[in-house]
Parts: sequence; structure tokens; C-alpha cells
Amino acid sequence: MTSNTKIIIADDHPLFRQALSLMLKSSFVCSHLLEAETIPQLEDKLATITDIDLILLDLDIPGAEGFNTLHSIRNLYPEIGVVIISGFEETDTIRKAMSLGAAGFIPKSTPVPEMIKAINDVIQGKLWVPDGEFNPEEQVLEQEDKLASLTPQQHKILLMFAEGLLNKQIAYELSLSESTIKSHASTIFLKLGVKSRTQAVIMLNERKMANASFTS
Repeated sequence: MTSNTKIIIADDHPLFRQALSLMLKSSFVCSHLLEAETIPQLEDKLATITDIDLILLDLDIPGAEGFNTLHSIRNLYPEIGVVIISGFEETDTIRKAMSLGAAGFIPKSTPVPEMIKAINDVIQGKLWVPDGEFNPEEQVLEQEDKLASLTPQQHKILLMFAEGLLNKQIAYELSLSESTIKSHASTIFLKLGVKSRTQAVIMLNERKMANASFTS
């Protein structure tokens, strides 16, 4: 780590922030550490402090609203690495965070030596997840298989979902009944393994983002 590396610890638990700060100071000499205990504090630091290198973000910090903050930071500050440090350790949560652009996912139960290695790996430009649980290419292939199972008509309806059109608007555009659109929607959700049009659109967008990152 270079002497001007700036890291923001974004976590609402004072004891955990203190422990993480002590660990970083002892393991990464000369790093510049900042702290935020709410999303507004984090946003203020990002807006006023330049050259932030890394954010250690707790998914459960007040105001985060799940993955919304991660998604927002990746869009507004794509040059900043974001590592999720969370008490949630489910594989689906890890995959979701990584698919939205996190550089790493470190469960809070991770032993200190492994946590240090994880942060160091990310600083060196590598992705890090526990036990190598995330394979971005594998996830993209899985999503592509699900999306490929849609008929051309169903795919067209999914794209219209992404445009924010209502069922009755889609029915009008495709010269179909609204009940037919609802039937198609149910089949789309079943094929994609989701429960709502929002989740279906998220999967579509994730596939586009992932493919773009692999081809760039």
C-alpha cells in the first residue's frame, strides 16, 4: 500500500470501526483512514475528499437500503474500489454484491490475517471473496441460459418491462390482451427464477453490465 492510500470505513458500529481501523493501521502503514457511520456521512466524504482509493462498506449501515448505495457508488465513482464487509454471508448475497461491481466481499467473521490478505488483494487490483465463491463468468453463463430460454415474444416483453411500461401499455403495443401479458409475465418469472418484474429487469441489466465488463 502506498503512503497516500485513502480508505473510508463505512460502518455504524463504533467498536467494529475501531477494530478495523486498528487492524489497518498496524497492517498497512501510512494509510489515510476516514470513517463514516451513515450513508449521508459517506456521501459527504466522497463529495468533498478527492482521491479516495477504497471504501469498506457495511451493507447494513443506516441509509444503505440494501445494495442501492453500492450501485450508486459504482455509477458515480467507478474509479473507487468498494469492498463489502458484512455480517451477511449467504452465497446469493455475495454474488449479488460482486455482480453489482464490488471488488471484494469480506464476512465479518473472517479471521484477521485473511481479512488483511483480502484487503491487500483488492488494493493490488484483484477480486476477493471467501473460498472463491464468486465466478463472474459462471454467473453470466447461468443468467444467459435463463434469458435464452425465453421466447422472442417473452424477451420483447422483458425489454418493455425494462422500459417501465405497464401491462396495459405492453398489451396495446403488441396487440394482445392484458391477461395474455400477465400470463407471459408469470412464465418469464418462472423461467428466470424470480418473483417480480423488478427482479427480472435487474437480471437483464446485470447480464448487460457483466458482458460489457468482459468485453471492455
